[in-house]
Amino acid sequence: MENKVEIGRKGEMIATKYLLDKDYFICDKNWHYSHYEIDIVARKNNEIVFIEVKTRKPSDFEEPEDAVDLKKIKRLVVAADNYIKLNNISLQPRFDIIAIIINGEDYKLKHIEDAFYPPLC
Repeated sequence: MENKVEIGRKGEMIATKYLLDKDYFICDKNWHYSHYEIDIVARKNNEIVFIEVKTRKPSDFEEPEDAVDLKKIKRLVVAADNYIKLNNISLQPRFDIIAIIINGEDYKLKHIEDAFYPPLC
């Protein structure tokens, strides 16, 4: 029986492969700023894409993307802002969610582009 951390890691591996297959360039994985984390930072065309990966089992009661609440969004935006500043990036930022429901070796993946915009406050 896989625990939550193992399922999360497996989901991030699936998401990384998916993004590479879609011609994204992976800049960073599990990037930390203070106690904030960005699961995947990627680049495609003229955008820097900050991707939150949420992985769940079919027995969970909510859709994986529903776990990205306002508190999580604010944390991602702070981390992304610092990533952009520290790396002197001038690309347009975008925030995506990759939601994965995993059942053994089978999975269902949903890529939500422009999943949210940074809150104004």
